[in-house]
Amino acid sequence: MNYKFTKTIKDNKVSIVIIMVLWVLLTIVLVAPVAYSIVESTVNGSFDLAIFIEKIFPAITSFSTIGVVFGTAYIGTFLKTLAYFTLIYLIFAVIGLFKSRPKHQYTDIEHGSSDWSEGGEQYKVLSKNKGIILAQDNYLPINKRGNINVLVVGRIRIW
Repeated sequence: MNYKFTKTIKDNKVSIVIIMVLWVLLTIVLVAPVAYSIVESTVNGSFDLAIFIEKIFPAITSFSTIGVVFGTAYIGTFLKTLAYFTLIYLIFAVIGLFKSRPKHQYTDIEHGSSDWSEGGEQYKVLSKNKGIILAQDNYLPINKRGNINVLVVGRIRIW
């Protein structure tokens, strides 16, 4: 079961970096303006949707709100909004990575090739230069002692 986790992390390194960069960008572009607008719309003690909508669009287009939300009046709302956003974002990111995990241990392994060996160990049995062609740079030597029968599995395509 551990191979699924390690293979998912290995295959999605670029995606994980993109997920983190996107989280930072969305925090600057959306979370900070939303927190700013929430604080500005609750001046009377209750939330006013009209003021929220009036404040949100200028706050999104102005990147100065990221500095404003670190003020004493805004920091609590910003951290709470950031926590909710991070939780929801993390749930969607984990679901995306979960869906990209390998289905079984042999996912993405090419069957019927010389990928079964590493570092030239196939040449203890096979030849690199001449004989019956098995794969690219893999030949079954004809002058080998013992059984050199070859089973070919597949079909012939006639165009």
